[in-house]
Amino acid sequence: MPRSKVGSSNGGVIGKTNKTSFGKCTVTSKKASGCITLQSGRTRIVNAVIVAGGGGGGLAQNCSSGSGGGGAGGVVIQQNLNVCGGSTIPTTVGGGGAWNATNGVNSSTVINGTTYTATGGGRGGNCHASHNGVVGGSGGGGFGGRNTPGPGLPSVEGDGAAGTACQGNAGGDGDYNAPLYTGGGGGGAGGTGSDGAPGKGGDGGAGTDISPYISTAVGVCGVVGGGGGGGAFGSTSLPQLGCGGSGGGGKGGQNPAGPGSAANVCNQKGTTNTGGGGGGNSAAVGSQMNSGTGGSGVVAIKELSKASGVWSLQSQMAAKQQGTWPELLFTIDYLVVAGGGGGGSAASGSAGGGGGAGGYRASGYGPSPLQGGALKLTAGNHTITVGGGGAGTDASTPGNNGATGGCGTVSTIDSITAAGGGGGGGATSVAQAGGSGGGGSAVGTEFYPPGFTGTAGAGNSPSTDPPQGNPGGTGCTSSPNSANFAGGGGGGATATGTNGPSGGKGGPGGAGAPNDILGPSTTYAGGGGGGKRACGAGGCGGAGGGGKGAGAPGTSVAGTCNTGGGGGGAGIGNTPGPGGQSKGAAGGPGIVVVRGPSAVTFTGSPCAAFTASTHPGGDKIGKFTASGTLTIS
Repeated sequence: MPRSKVGSSNGGVIGKTNKTSFGKCTVTSKKASGCITLQSGRTRIVNAVIVAGGGGGGLAQNCSSGSGGGGAGGVVIQQNLNVCGGSTIPTTVGGGGAWNATNGVNSSTVINGTTYTATGGGRGGNCHASHNGVVGGSGGGGFGGRNTPGPGLPSVEGDGAAGTACQGNAGGDGDYNAPLYTGGGGGGAGGTGSDGAPGKGGDGGAGTDISPYISTAVGVCGVVGGGGGGGAFGSTSLPQLGCGGSGGGGKGGQNPAGPGSAANVCNQKGTTNTGGGGGGNSAAVGSQMNSGTGGSGVVAIKELSKASGVWSLQSQMAAKQQGTWPELLFTIDYLVVAGGGGGGSAASGSAGGGGGAGGYRASGYGPSPLQGGALKLTAGNHTITVGGGGAGTDASTPGNNGATGGCGTVSTIDSITAAGGGGGGGATSVAQAGGSGGGGSAVGTEFYPPGFTGTAGAGNSPSTDPPQGNPGGTGCTSSPNSANFAGGGGGGATATGTNGPSGGKGGPGGAGAPNDILGPSTTYAGGGGGGKRACGAGGCGGAGGGGKGAGAPGTSVAGTCNTGGGGGGAGIGNTPGPGGQSKGAAGGPGIVVVRGPSAVTFTGSPCAAFTASTHPGGDKIGKFTASGTLTIS
């Protein structure tokens, strides 16, 4: 029987041959009008983002008023457009509107014979022309103030204008409640502008994140199309200007001018190549304050790598040889907790603050407000760092500064980094910032110079979204010879550390976050309790491994291992001399956990640091209690 030759031209695979694209995810952004030339031969599918110029802020001139912020330029997002490799894509990039209130200019591009156009942002409402904002990609904010110069004349409130459907949002209305006049914020691509309020210009609408379609290199970390803030005028008090929207919106101006609010300053302008709206401004009778110009637009193209469905084996082999065949990516959820901070020391007449919890970062599991996006990881080796806990520290001889607790160290996997917890304040040393901040210490003035304050360490430092932690609580310093000195608790993943004293004790540490990525729910990243000087107990550690603070007498407790809990702060009685010193406890080391689908396999080294398991539902789990290497297959 003769053998069928069906499918032989496709290597024996039967089915529809789909177009493949091997653009290597190359991104080209055009910041001025011109052409984009695609890579020769291999690119067949692209994403495109077109951003128009932002509208200019409204003019404030010779009348008590706040003008409206400019609307952001329209944002058009197109995905999976078919193209020919090596073809040329013409682009037009629109400029921003002028400071005396003109609309932004359209941006456009032509791909495979179809024109895609983003509409310029609408200008803000102003004093002598239209008090209303103007329709645009996003609408301009309304004017608020007197209609014409002169006392006793009527005030007007301009309306914010609408945005263009699927490109932007409306601007906010102005406000005319004398003696404070404020403009509305311009609309943004991701949100409406705020209305002006008595004494506060309207904030510009938020921009939109284009990084999932293009990259974070375009716009402000991937965000474009922020609205301009409204201007604010006050004849008897200093008003608050409107903030620019995220994604390049310019802030509003104010009169009387506050810090950084002179006429036409740079941060009132929309950011270049974001389509941000210009900020509005304000003016008294007989004066003029220039508003901000709109930010210019941008056109960006991403050449995709895609090979879904059935494809030619010859095409696949050629792409493999050229290094352009798409890599297999696994969707991986994670728990990353850094090392907790150590508790602060105490000398005679003081109490140490609790250590801050290590930064907490997670996806897929735990409290939903703290969940970030899952990782996309390739097969192969990935470096894992598990942060150590900060050291607990002894106080120095009374009369000298005592030591702050040591900060924890970072935990990492791929692009996810959790910051170490901040050390608790010690004797006269200030608490440290971190994933969660250390608690402030407390000092008696009979032993130490006056003027010391038990300031707490800041949390979520450096800043992440969602936040990785919270600040510590402040320490309490009362009058000489009082026993009511208590350190603040360290911050935790879900709560700020409590100020000392609390119920006659040191401040409790902030609570951590429960997470069931391993199956059973475990709580991580609790803050350490603050110490107590005399006649009382130390603060309890926060749920999630936070160590208890020391009382007088008493001993501080370390953060629990592999929870990232903060160490307890030191406490001491009124005993002078080196024998009257006490030690803060160490923070707990962190942890890194990964969880993926049943098709994935996790192995890790060294063996002592890694444990693999399978959830009853089939998911694979890998846990690191110390630094090592994760292998995905």
